[in-house]
Amino acid sequence: MKEGKNADFVNKMEGGLQELDETAYWLELLVESKIVSAEKLGSLQKEADELISIFVTIVNKMKKKTGRR
Repeated sequence: MKEGKNADFVNKMEGGLQELDETAYWLELLVESKIVSAEKLGSLQKEADELISIFVTIVNKMKKKTGRR
């Protein structure tokens, strides 16, 4: 039963990671198109990058722990 919960957790984290990646992409587009200044979005971009790193670490550790790839 625990293995199923771990797999579900990894799937949800991967979904969150996809959303974070898409958010970072749109923030980058806003800056590159000069719709919003880099100064205004810099902290959001940094936070998105930090969250992506955290989520990647969690997913990789959980996959290693459960033997998934």
